[in-house]
Amino acid sequence: MQAILIANPKGGSGKTTLAVNVAGYLAAQGQHVALLDLDQQKSATLWLSQRDSQLPMIWPMDDKRDKRPKSDWLIIDSPAGFQGKNQDRALKLVSKVLVPIAPSLFDIQASHSFLTALSQEKAARKGRVQIAVIGMRMAARTRAAQTLEHFLTHLDLPVLGYLREAQSYVNAAFEGKSIFDLSPRLAEREQEQWGDLIDWLETPAAPR
Repeated sequence: MQAILIANPKGGSGKTTLAVNVAGYLAAQGQHVALLDLDQQKSATLWLSQRDSQLPMIWPMDDKRDKRPKSDWLIIDSPAGFQGKNQDRALKLVSKVLVPIAPSLFDIQASHSFLTALSQEKAARKGRVQIAVIGMRMAARTRAAQTLEHFLTHLDLPVLGYLREAQSYVNAAFEGKSIFDLSPRLAEREQEQWGDLIDWLETPAAPR
């Protein structure tokens, strides 16, 4: 099983939106996907409860093991302030960490400190965990995107793209859907913005 941690200690960065859409993409590819919701607000759990049984299945991790198949993927939606021992335990489970960053100077500064500390973790330094960044609710070639890239210059971490703020994410979430459960007619532009992120997801992680 491959495990991905969606993490940023700052609230409002888009962790849950990213987590459910990563899970939705993988499920749409026929993968067995489990979703672990660690956030106290339980937004990802609410999203799952709205999901139609006819859609590709995503299993809540708190289901009993005999109810769900062996997972190909585990997606972990972490809470705000996720650091210290909890973060250390999570890093022992995962092979990839995806860090969403919102388009404000304060979010970018806070995320830079987090990414610096994350990059210095033993698992990251030894290449056992891959770390990447995704700009949330921002477009490429904007001041926010340029500022983010400037802050990441010395960390040697990839920015996998920028996911624009779009109503399709909001509308899909109300129905327990990801944008990959929508027809291309409704979310073609949003789906296209996931190209580099999908390539990163599908690139095999280094053995742990």
